[in-house]
Amino acid sequence: MFQPLSLDPKTVFQLYFWANLFVCILIFSYSLSYANGESRKILKWFGYGKLLMTLGWMLILLRGIVPDFISVNIANMIIFSACCYETIAMLSMLKAKSKKRYRLQIGITIFVAMIFNLATLLECTINTRILIVSFGMFSIYLPPTISYFTEKSHNFFRTFYGFCYAGFEILMAMRMINNYLNPQEDFFPSSFFDSLYNIGLFLLTLIGTVGFLLLVKEKQDIKIQKLLKDKNQFFSIIAHDLRGPLGSSLGLSEILAENIEEHSCEEIKEIAEMLHQSNKNSYKLLENLLEWSQVQTGMIEYSPKKLVLNALIKENVELNKNAALNKNIALSFESTELIEVEADKNMIDTIVRNLLTNAIKFTDKHGKITVNMQKHPQKAEISITDSGIGIPDKIKDKLFKINGKVSQRGTENESGTGLGLLLCSEFIKKHQGEIWAESEPGKGTTFKFTLPLETMKN
Repeated sequence: MFQPLSLDPKTVFQLYFWANLFVCILIFSYSLSYANGESRKILKWFGYGKLLMTLGWMLILLRGIVPDFISVNIANMIIFSACCYETIAMLSMLKAKSKKRYRLQIGITIFVAMIFNLATLLECTINTRILIVSFGMFSIYLPPTISYFTEKSHNFFRTFYGFCYAGFEILMAMRMINNYLNPQEDFFPSSFFDSLYNIGLFLLTLIGTVGFLLLVKEKQDIKIQKLLKDKNQFFSIIAHDLRGPLGSSLGLSEILAENIEEHSCEEIKEIAEMLHQSNKNSYKLLENLLEWSQVQTGMIEYSPKKLVLNALIKENVELNKNAALNKNIALSFESTELIEVEADKNMIDTIVRNLLTNAIKFTDKHGKITVNMQKHPQKAEISITDSGIGIPDKIKDKLFKINGKVSQRGTENESGTGLGLLLCSEFIKKHQGEIWAESEPGKGTTFKFTLPLETMKN
C-alpha cells in the first residue's frame, strides 16, 4: 500500500543546519579566492546571513535541551537577522541601489521581531507563533523579490535567481494558509504537506545560493570586460594625446640645443615658456591617467569623513585665482549657508580642481566664473558656471564616457583630453552622487554635481 511521503522533522532541521553550514563555507571560500573588492563585501553580507541561519537552526534543534527563551526567542531573532542580511546582499546586486531599500529591510525585520516577541510574551499558541515566523520571513523577502522582477535590465541569471525567491515566497504563503486551515499543535510536525514544504525549501536554498554565486560571477565578468574595453580605449587616447605635447617638447628642446646662439634672450624665454607649457600638459595628462587607473584597480581608498564643504570649495577657488587672473577672469564663490557632508576630501578636491581648470580654459579673457552651492533635503548641489564658449550638443553627450573621444581646444588653444571629466565622474559615483553639464554654444556652461548629505560607504 502506498505510504504518503513522511520525513522525520528533526532530521529535516539537521539537514537545514548542515546545508547552511556548507553554503557558508562555499560563500566565504569563493569570497576569499575569486571575488573582487566590491563583490567580496556583498558575498560577506550573504555569508553572514547563512552563518546566522546556521546558528538559528542549531538553537532550534536544541529545543527541549536549552531554555525555551534561547531555542525560541533568540533562535527566531537570529533567523530574522539572517534573512535581513541575505536580502540586503540581494539588493546590492541590483543596479538601482538605494539606502531607502536597505532601511526598509531593517525596518521590516525589527517590526516582525517585535511582533513575535509580543506573541511569546502573551503566551500565544505554537501555531500562532509559527504563522508569525512564516509571515515575517515572507515579508522580509518580498521587497527584494519584487525588485528583481521590476528592474529594467533582465538576463538569465537574474531571472533564474528571481524565480528561486518567487518560489520561496509561494512556499511561505502556502505554509501560512495550511497552518491557518490546519492549526499545528506540535513544533516538529510530520505531515505530508510539511514534508513537501521542507524538501522544497531545502532545494530552493541550495539552488538560490548557486544562483547568487552565478550572479556575482556574471557581475564580475561584466566589470572585467568593461575594464578591458576601457583599457584599450585609454591606450588609444594616450597614444594620440601624448604625441602632441611630447612632440612639441622634442621640437622646442631641439631648437634650444642646436641653435641657442642664434636666438635672443627674449626668444629663448618665449621658447622656454612654450616648453614649460607643453611639459605641463603632459604632466597633467599623466596625472589624470594615474588617478583614473588607481580608481579602476581599487588602489585609491574611498575614505569619507565629515567636512565643511564651504571651506573645501573656497580653498580650491583660491588656488585657481592666479590662473583666472592671467586671463582677467572674475572668479567668485557664492554660498548662503554652511553645508556639512561626509565625503573623501582628496576626491572632492580633484573634482572641483578639474572643473575649475576646465572653466578657466574655455572662458575668454575678461569673462566670469561663479561657483555656487545649495542645500537640498538629502543632498548638496555644487555648480560651476562660466561665460565661456559653451559645449556643442554632439560633445555634451560624450563628456563622461570613455568610449566617446572628447577633445576641445580652449580659448587660448589650450589642449585637453576629457580625462579630467572621466575622473570626476568616477569619484562622484563613489559618493553615490550625480554629475552633469548644462550648456549652449556661445552662452557658457554650467557643470553641476551632487553629494548626499549622508554618504553611504561602498
